[in-house]
Amino acid sequence: MPKISQRAAEMPASPIRKLIPYSIEAKKRGTKVFHLNIGQPDIETPETALNALKHIDLKVLEYSLSEGNLEYRTALNTYYHSLGFEDLTTDNFIVTNGGSEALNFAISTLCDAGDEIIIPEPYYANYNGFTSAFNVKVVAIPSSIDTGFSLPPMEDFEKKITEKTRAIIICNPGNPTGYLYTREELQKLAEIAVKHDIVIISDEVYREYVYDGKQQISMLEFPELAENCIVIDSESKRYSMCGVRIGFMVTRSKKIHDAAMLFAQARLSPVLIGQIIATAAHQNDRDYILSVREEYTKRRNLMVDLLNAIPGVICPKPKGAFYCVAELPVDDTDKFAQWLLEKYSRNGETVMVAPMGGFYSDPELGKKQVRMAYVLKEQDLRRSVELLKDALLQYNSVEM
Repeated sequence: MPKISQRAAEMPASPIRKLIPYSIEAKKRGTKVFHLNIGQPDIETPETALNALKHIDLKVLEYSLSEGNLEYRTALNTYYHSLGFEDLTTDNFIVTNGGSEALNFAISTLCDAGDEIIIPEPYYANYNGFTSAFNVKVVAIPSSIDTGFSLPPMEDFEKKITEKTRAIIICNPGNPTGYLYTREELQKLAEIAVKHDIVIISDEVYREYVYDGKQQISMLEFPELAENCIVIDSESKRYSMCGVRIGFMVTRSKKIHDAAMLFAQARLSPVLIGQIIATAAHQNDRDYILSVREEYTKRRNLMVDLLNAIPGVICPKPKGAFYCVAELPVDDTDKFAQWLLEKYSRNGETVMVAPMGGFYSDPELGKKQVRMAYVLKEQDLRRSVELLKDALLQYNSVEM
């Protein structure tokens, strides 16, 4: 048998996807599975994007430019100008195969093996995968469900900085918690980054989906970070087009941009057809964004209220994105989530959730928590929570 690398042996499994084999088996048995485990919206992709896909008329599906084709980067530039960043040009963007590749480029550009990145936790689980692949250490800043995952004092970030620190990663609004950073918090992070000459990597893929009249504040709003900021963005959640795999990184730093371009060239090019579709999605999209935000607001309110009505469940109301984290009255949500798919069924239905262990640097911190995405229609969300309530009763009676 061939030997696999230590890197592969230490690569963490995705808490979002690792239970998929169990869901496949459940479906084979005829069980309907309500997927709350993954941020795959059921909302239709914009008609402009779908029409662009249907009417692609190319004789050769050629390579795109490594940095992304000019037409799409022009659309991105126009979009960012509409956000108030009129100093940006098409040269500030590198198009990637999803936001994940943009994160890979950012970490590859900034970090060597043994370097450190500070991340508030819980955090997007694939940050563990990206850092592990490059032998980069995650230094976590903990938050608690008891305070709605509000961050500790910004000074706690500075206390974690060492000579090996290369960046701070934030997700704003946050996956998995829906936490939304305040301007004061971001200003403090900017000051820390400049003081220690490290980079803020700001994952802003859920920018449009912020609720209760609040506004997302981009790290691009801080001019002092011109050489110390990378924004990660993606079309996946903005336009409900996860399968298109188009993301991008934005930076004002020519040094960072040029270094990242070496990785972009090494992987040849981002998806050609995805860029065509994404370019079309940006046309007259304001009404689409507003309607989707309104829909997610309704779904969030419904789901969080229903979850908090279940005895023993704690679920803070998120301010953005389309996830919520709930603490359940079980000892181990990994076992519970697997049990839901292997042994539980009510009227031929069950529900799939994402255990939170993989969203922490120490899995024990998330042992009683799950992440759920409110990306299903209201009636399906109602049914999902009904199933979860019933399953908890059954599971705890079996466990006792």
